[in-house]
Amino acid sequence: MQQNKGFDKNQLINFIIFSVILIGGMFYFQNRQINAENEAKNKTITQTQQQESAHLNLPTDSTAKVERINLSNKELNLEFSTQGGLLTKVELPEYKAYNTKTDNTDLPLNLIAEHSASYGFEFKDGNGKIISTKDLIFSPQVKGNELILTANTGGAAIQFIYTLLPKYKVDFRVKTQGLSNIIKADNAAFVWDYKVRKQEKGRSQEQSHSEFSYAFNNYKDYDYDGRTELSEEDETLNWIGVKQQFFASVIEAKNGFTKSQGHQDIIEKGDILKKFQYSGQVQLSGGELNQDFSWYFLPLDLDLLKSYDKNFDEILPLGWAFIGGVNRLFFIPVYNFISNWGVSAGWVIFIITIVVKLILSPITFKQHKLSAMMRVIRPEIDEVNAKYKDADPMKKQQEIMNVYRRAGVNQLAGCIPGLLQIPIFYALFRFFPNFIELRGKSFWFAKDLTAYDDVLKLPFTIPFLGWDHISIFAIACTAVILIYTTMTAGQMQQPTQEGMPNMKVMMYIFPVTFFFFLNSAASGLSWYYFVSNAINIIIILVIKYWILDEKKIHAQIQENKAKPKKEGKFQKKMREMMEKAQEQQRLQEQKRNNKR
Repeated sequence: MQQNKGFDKNQLINFIIFSVILIGGMFYFQNRQINAENEAKNKTITQTQQQESAHLNLPTDSTAKVERINLSNKELNLEFSTQGGLLTKVELPEYKAYNTKTDNTDLPLNLIAEHSASYGFEFKDGNGKIISTKDLIFSPQVKGNELILTANTGGAAIQFIYTLLPKYKVDFRVKTQGLSNIIKADNAAFVWDYKVRKQEKGRSQEQSHSEFSYAFNNYKDYDYDGRTELSEEDETLNWIGVKQQFFASVIEAKNGFTKSQGHQDIIEKGDILKKFQYSGQVQLSGGELNQDFSWYFLPLDLDLLKSYDKNFDEILPLGWAFIGGVNRLFFIPVYNFISNWGVSAGWVIFIITIVVKLILSPITFKQHKLSAMMRVIRPEIDEVNAKYKDADPMKKQQEIMNVYRRAGVNQLAGCIPGLLQIPIFYALFRFFPNFIELRGKSFWFAKDLTAYDDVLKLPFTIPFLGWDHISIFAIACTAVILIYTTMTAGQMQQPTQEGMPNMKVMMYIFPVTFFFFLNSAASGLSWYYFVSNAINIIIILVIKYWILDEKKIHAQIQENKAKPKKEGKFQKKMREMMEKAQEQQRLQEQKRNNKR
């Protein structure tokens, strides 16, 4: 018997060939099985897609062409998409947007650009499935300034009819036929997603002026929401809009929106400032949606807004009640009147400041005369403070009041100009960053009087404040206010009681804190207050050296002291209150002594 010593050479080769053939065959048949399963799976998916497309009447070809259609006039350039029948671009050719790269207002101003806004109607069919017009492909038909977009879904026809009109208006009519065969509800949802695009120089300022705006109660009432959730469950909104600093996008529903809900998110960086989401309900009639809407893409010009008679002028945030009245009835008309002379915007503000000062001049003169009189009687006030240093504080205050009364000085008269300045300040705070006539108007080193000037750019951003610049107008205004404060601080009394604040210190703190506000505010506001306080300094110097003679005032005060003095009602009331307080204090001390 021959002993087997293992595979010989030929056997080894045959074994390798057989193994290769066997393994190759296994892979071949396995791949055929996988491919067959995939083909069956794809066939099932395709059939399902075709069934869904047949239900929605959508193109079965995923490469269906989406068309873009343009309509335009001198006020609006519009672009529409057949995907969803949407407005995909809204440009206002008469205006430009701020360009961070060139530091100029030279970009096309698009309130809506690609992917920055979408809207549509949502319906529920009998199975609870949502049909959204955003998902439909529309076929277009253009007739002059009118665009008709038609789509079909489940045997129902939906038609959007857009008509471009003057005065920044686009009529938007919605018609359906056969929708009642698909849906069972008596209302549909209108959904609107809107991203506010950056248009102005100051991001934080523009961001704070971006908010929901809406009217209700047959256009009579107006409200806005800039920070929180919008919720109007019980009101029927006549229109809903998203306002920016100088522009607004508004949709009006002839039959109104109900069950309105909204949400907004702040975006910290990039070209988008805020994201807005809105949803409201529109009523169906017999299961069909046949309603008229209107889109408005508006510059916030007061005369234009008032011309619609839809309460649009409330979108312009000029302030409530009296403050808004100051802007509407004084600052805006006066600015328009002076600018018609051909004067540049910065000098118009200069003239307005002088006009305001002239109007307030009688009161201002009395205020500064009072300041001079208080400087004259300062030695007597200091004498009373020294004499009654350790006495009852009430007694000391009463004696100081007697000095003022005998000298004929009414301390309250100095408060009146300050009280008048408060509504003027708030009116201007609203006026400068919102008045579109000032938008893009340059003056000296400020390129836009509605935004800060940033000639002094910083190579870094200041933490917490977010500043990357220092405003020259803000510095100049702060310096002038400090000078004015130094000139008027002499008349301020030091605190006469322990724990009372030192008013002089507070007066110096105010201009410094005011700088933190002005550095990112409209440069027109800083320019106004620079001029205003510079005029105040001139008035003080003129009154001190050319109008009021402190020696004569001192002599007049001495004469007043010698004359029997009539008490006014207020002075009498104050004296009686002090005497009553002193008597109560005396009785309390007497009780404490008796207990001892």
